[in-house]
Amino acid sequence: MNLASAVALEGRSVLLVDLDPQGNATSGLGIDPRSLRHTVYHSLIKDGPIQSIRIETLVRNLFILPANADLAGIEIELAHIENRERYLNDVLGELAGDYDVILIDCPPALGILTINALTAAKTVLIPVQCEYYAMEGLTRLVSSIERVRQSFNPDLSIEGIILTMFDSRNTLARQVAEQVRAHFKEKVYRTVIPRNITLAEAPSYGRPGILYNAASSGSQAYIALAKEFLAYGEESARERT
Repeated sequence: MNLASAVALEGRSVLLVDLDPQGNATSGLGIDPRSLRHTVYHSLIKDGPIQSIRIETLVRNLFILPANADLAGIEIELAHIENRERYLNDVLGELAGDYDVILIDCPPALGILTINALTAAKTVLIPVQCEYYAMEGLTRLVSSIERVRQSFNPDLSIEGIILTMFDSRNTLARQVAEQVRAHFKEKVYRTVIPRNITLAEAPSYGRPGILYNAASSGSQAYIALAKEFLAYGEESARERT
């Protein structure tokens, strides 16, 4: 949510896909998930055009495909459907060319929703909390990404790793950051997202940090991350051509 907002305010058209039944990206942008009649769930079960579901947010250039608790039932509804891992890819194909950047917010589990996201995506951004077990969890996730690459999306790659909730006063946080950088090297973004009260408070007001308090260290970190993210993407595009 914060990265999508910062990229949009850099002048890019951005679509944020909330693929988590908790709907935190939706509510964090000032949209009450409980009030929604149509969400990304209805797109996945092919109940209505995708264009009727996307919502313009408070942030200029940022749109969202919202989610709510209805999405939790998708695992059962798609359980016996052929090619169910490609449903999101088909949905987003209808929006091809409409946006400069599409970001998909995944649930914290490797179920059918996350597999759909990884099958539809070109690259993966991995946020890593600078806490104990970080490397263990990161290693498992990279292994899962490799399985999806082999089975459904051979072009999938890791865009980068973002160190988050970093507290420079904490020895463990510094050690985790050093371990991640040592192991993944240039894949780790230079920008680090700190622990910050603005980032913690802003979602309760239905705003991304950059609209809640743009001067805070957390908001400024996301502005820097957006610039680095866009610069890296442009460099990668040049290399491919």
